[in-house]
Amino acid sequence: MRTWKVRRGLLAAAVAGGLLLTGCGGGGDTERASDNSSRERNGTAPLPAPGPASPGTGDAATPEEQQDGKDRSFAPPPDYLSTFALDVDTASYGFARRTLAEGRLPDPATVRPEEFVNSFRQDYPRPDGDGFSVNVDGARTDEDGWSLLRVGLATRGDGADSERPPAALTFVIDVSGSMAEPGRLDLVKESLGIMTDKLRDDDSIALVTFSDSAEKILPMTRLGDHRGKVHSAVDAMEPTQSTNLEAGIRTGYDTAVGGRRDGATNRVVLLSDALANTGETSADGILERISDARKEHGITLFGVGVGSDYGDALMERLADKGDGHTTYVSDSEEARKVFCEQLPANIELRARDAKAQVAFDPKTVKQFRLIGYDNRAVADDDFRDDTVDGGEVGPGHTVTALYAVRMRPATSGHVATASVRWLDPDNRVPHEESNEIESGDLEGGLRDADRGLRTAAVAAYFADALRQGAASGTTSGPEPMSTSTSTSSDSPGYRSLPGAPPLAELARDADQLSSDGDGDKALRDLATAVRQADRLTGGHTGGGGGGEDEGEIKG
Repeated sequence: MRTWKVRRGLLAAAVAGGLLLTGCGGGGDTERASDNSSRERNGTAPLPAPGPASPGTGDAATPEEQQDGKDRSFAPPPDYLSTFALDVDTASYGFARRTLAEGRLPDPATVRPEEFVNSFRQDYPRPDGDGFSVNVDGARTDEDGWSLLRVGLATRGDGADSERPPAALTFVIDVSGSMAEPGRLDLVKESLGIMTDKLRDDDSIALVTFSDSAEKILPMTRLGDHRGKVHSAVDAMEPTQSTNLEAGIRTGYDTAVGGRRDGATNRVVLLSDALANTGETSADGILERISDARKEHGITLFGVGVGSDYGDALMERLADKGDGHTTYVSDSEEARKVFCEQLPANIELRARDAKAQVAFDPKTVKQFRLIGYDNRAVADDDFRDDTVDGGEVGPGHTVTALYAVRMRPATSGHVATASVRWLDPDNRVPHEESNEIESGDLEGGLRDADRGLRTAAVAAYFADALRQGAASGTTSGPEPMSTSTSTSSDSPGYRSLPGAPPLAELARDADQLSSDGDGDKALRDLATAVRQADRLTGGHTGGGGGGEDEGEIKG
């Protein structure tokens, strides 16, 4: 039985007074004192300070509840807040699947749980206009006292292709020597050919190639009767020398600015294995050179990764700091999905600088942990600071954040309030929406939960198993769960998620979900990947749990 609660369409100023969410250090920075003064943020109501509490003890003041028991205005202490920028990247999961199919375990550093979870579209109710619906549900895990809480955000779909604004796309294509490997430049060329035939006559394309230097091989060109010209330019691409990614990005943005169209979606699309070895090779250094184009002209970046050797960290950093997102393609089927079926979602925007904040109620919640989003953390008191970078989200996207939550014994009532804030992509007016969840919404078991929640849980447990066990092929068994909301697999505080089943059981769960969904191919592929990981680890990865750790909540 689905237990979502959905709320839509409020301006930030209308809800700020009722969303008393402030605090410090959304990314585990819990040492800074809260600002107890009244202050205005971009026209919103002043944010009151948290109630009295001893930092790190969990003995916070009980939140005051309204008489109707529904709308609550409470100011949780900093350790009870979790704030992060939204992320619709999926490259980590696609690259992990390819790596496993080749008989290798992925590097734990490339496994980002949120990208595993967000690789599976959810059936959240959609808002009527731009912005988000906010959906909150959850279920108990097999670990006593622990639940999984799901915050689901959804944007309105793209509708008919004819209804979207025209696109002005600058493709920056890696033609370095490393792209000669099968499944790299050949797949990129096939992808561009597919997309050229898919786009409308009023769309425009520019092509930039790069190896040791960059070259504009096609200026911004309205497709119309010029598709043959695009196809000829694509067909003529051949791999050459080294990888000067900086030159490609810089020339690509110069081309995009020069060909910018008012009223169109202007975007740079980078297709590369991201193995930069010439010129500036750091993401920050590369982006510094095109910062004006990003900030002044609002041109966003969409990164498409290819290749068995893939610069995952560089591509992800480029997309995060370039106001965009990434995906990964390993075959023609995936390329067709990205450049045809999902094209509007990958080039349009419904929201800019979107951030989420979840405020947990200290009366009912003892401990929580955000699963993933490690490098998307935002300071809690920057939630309503619209100069702080968030995430860009397109039409039809769903964003899921899972939390492991440990409830206080023998308590009931309000558990958490989840909020999302974003800027209108056209006029940058801020909007905000929220929803909340009660303890009764967490009473059901995970195995009886909504299909979407079970899918998210399998994906999260799979990523968690790869992060904790891929390095050695085994784990040391159940260990206490971290008290931090954001940890990495190589840090001393990293622990497996509560109620984590063995990989063999996860594969069976994925098979069952696929059967329930009339043979959903995405879930069949998930089950295959889990079984491959199980074989590579000798059946030893997974099965950790929340343990008996009594440490207090951290934010």
